[in-house]
Amino acid sequence: MTPENDIAGWDAENLSDDKYLNGRLQIWQPRVGYRAGVDPVLLAAAVNARAGQHVLELGCGVGTASLCLGTRVPDLRLTGLEIQADHAALAMANGRRNSADFEVVTGDLMAMPACLKARQFDHVIANPPYFDRGASTVSPHPAREMAMGIAAPLEAWITAAAKRCAPKGYVHVIHRAERLPDLIAAAAGVLGSIEVLPLIPRVGRAAQLVVFRARRGGRADFRLWDGVVMHKGARHQKDEESYTDQLVNILRHGAALEFSGTG
Repeated sequence: MTPENDIAGWDAENLSDDKYLNGRLQIWQPRVGYRAGVDPVLLAAAVNARAGQHVLELGCGVGTASLCLGTRVPDLRLTGLEIQADHAALAMANGRRNSADFEVVTGDLMAMPACLKARQFDHVIANPPYFDRGASTVSPHPAREMAMGIAAPLEAWITAAAKRCAPKGYVHVIHRAERLPDLIAAAAGVLGSIEVLPLIPRVGRAAQLVVFRARRGGRADFRLWDGVVMHKGARHQKDEESYTDQLVNILRHGAALEFSGTG
């Protein structure tokens, strides 16, 4: 048993205990710094994995995306790579807590650990840092900066994902919409069959996020799917949840995020 005041080397007072997928998944995460919101849940929902497959998450943090995916799709073998040792330890604790087959390796994707270099995976997923620090402000909190600001360039994430992806396997990335040209450029020559699913805050708004899917050895034409609208109404009117029915099914009930825009 983990002592109540010592969770994977963390003082319990510095952690929150958060529920995902209507409480089917419980995640410890730091109270201060980067905190997982809906993005890793949406990433996990988009992955077209099948039971028995192997999945690698680059930059897994405390394990939210991998564990959401494992909750939706049974009998996956999940592996995470995380550069921050304290977060990796917490990810392993979250895996044990949720009875998941979740291996976590501490290391840097730009210096891939030997234990991962020797392996390939059916799916590689990632939620890379969103902000290019050449054009944005550095966070004063080191862990948040590690998660939100770019240390490894986006090209390095895609290259690492492609190398660890088995032939005909899939890479899924969630990122800011304005970085889509960079994602496509990074995939040139290493991934094909690119599909993009825009995530739109509200009807009439521009997409803020995209889910990027590509395939190692894929040769299909580029596909830009209809966008998924996340919130009801044209604007935020009061302080309450306004997710569309499709988003509720994904975030609360573990439904898949289909690449069609219609759910």
